[in-house]
Amino acid sequence: MIEIRPITGIGEIEKGEDLGGILARALAPIAPKSSDFLVVTQKVVSKAEGQMVALEDVVPGQRATEIAGAIGKDPRLVELVLAESVEVLRAERGVLITRHRLGLVMANSGIDCSNVGAGSGERALLLPLDPDASAERIADAVEALCGVRPGVVISDSFGRPWRNGVVNVAVGCAGVPSIHDKRGETDRDGRTLQATLIAYGDLIASAAGLAMGEADEGVPAVLIRGLTLSGAPQPASALVRAVEEDLFR
Repeated sequence: MIEIRPITGIGEIEKGEDLGGILARALAPIAPKSSDFLVVTQKVVSKAEGQMVALEDVVPGQRATEIAGAIGKDPRLVELVLAESVEVLRAERGVLITRHRLGLVMANSGIDCSNVGAGSGERALLLPLDPDASAERIADAVEALCGVRPGVVISDSFGRPWRNGVVNVAVGCAGVPSIHDKRGETDRDGRTLQATLIAYGDLIASAAGLAMGEADEGVPAVLIRGLTLSGAPQPASALVRAVEEDLFR
């Protein structure tokens, strides 16, 4: 049996707080195991790491102003999107798709303006600087307090080409086989697998999304138990397809 268990009682996270310690203390009553997977939303990680930006402090440049005028977005937000990206892939019909500095292809460079906490003025939340390193720090904190080191996944919600709606994917991983290469193995009929790579990191994040929600649920972390995965641990960066392999450019 696979359990997907919301971790409650965490509350609003502020800049500089010890998120790993907060999560570890919330986990302690349910006795985490080394075989568990802890999924944490990118949003609380970014808040703790000080990735919040006040839009009133952003001065849009000419390119941001031009793009904002063409697609109907706030030029200050577009300036942040451009600063976080290495390439603009699409800017039309109110949508701005970029290749983030981490290699992720996503809307608005992953910048979010919802559920960013109460405060004066408009604010935007950027992705963590290094989500894989963030996941490692959380795993360290849980191990220090609870004596076990679960796998940790930092998740974010992504839209998908040719599909409506969003699903959660892994943007940071520690102690998780984020992708498992089964090429060269055989199926039940003895045929050799040619292109099968399983994105375990994304599957774990997506499963946790069923308990986390996308609006006002207030569940920033989920424990998944009973899941047995094969393969060596790899960071979430292993899930990012190389630019030269992108057939849709």
